[in-house]
Amino acid sequence: MPIIDLYEAGSHRRNLAHFATLASLAAIDGEINAEEKKVLDKFAHKLDISKAEYKEIMKKENKYPIETPHSGEKRLKRLFDFFQIIFSDNEIDEVERSMVEKYAIGLGFPTKKSTAIIEKSIAIFTGKISFDDYHYLMEK
Repeated sequence: MPIIDLYEAGSHRRNLAHFATLASLAAIDGEINAEEKKVLDKFAHKLDISKAEYKEIMKKENKYPIETPHSGEKRLKRLFDFFQIIFSDNEIDEVERSMVEKYAIGLGFPTKKSTAIIEKSIAIFTGKISFDDYHYLMEK
């Protein structure tokens, strides 16, 4: 097996884990609404999730662990993706907030820093900003 196949398998596994976490967040309030589904569909395409994998993730308990990227920018990108799901219905409830706080810590952000990032994100996030703008605002 070529080394590229091993890399792609690991990369795809991380994409599956990330997608499963996003799907869990979308479903945390009981059901996935049309806006959340639209965002999940976009991420499924972006993360190269097959229809069979999508269907499996949507029907089962999340069996994928949180994959912690080494890069701070990649961790912030994961939170950005989470906030896109959260704000797809233009609001954040307490259950979603609690889950994103746990996810931020799971990604490796220290508790104090994750709280500050989440507070900033909630204050500025509209669901339509680009990652570059989000990254710039998080760095300030």
